[in-house]
Amino acid sequence: MTKKIFSVNGMKCVHCKANVENAIKSINGVNDAVADIDAKNVTVDFDDKVVFDTDIKSAVENSGRYELIF
Repeated sequence: MTKKIFSVNGMKCVHCKANVENAIKSINGVNDAVADIDAKNVTVDFDDKVVFDTDIKSAVENSGRYELIF
């Protein structure tokens, strides 16, 4: 498993936090995702042989008005 922290623009409330976390957790190969509204980031624990950064970016950006930055 790999653990990475990604910056996320657009998270403003608890609902946004849940949207981002749930979008990432729905990806097969992701073990956990924890978003931090104040730090404007998300920590993702995932299998880097199955999940790529671009998969995480797509999931976040398709879940609302959020932008994931590598």
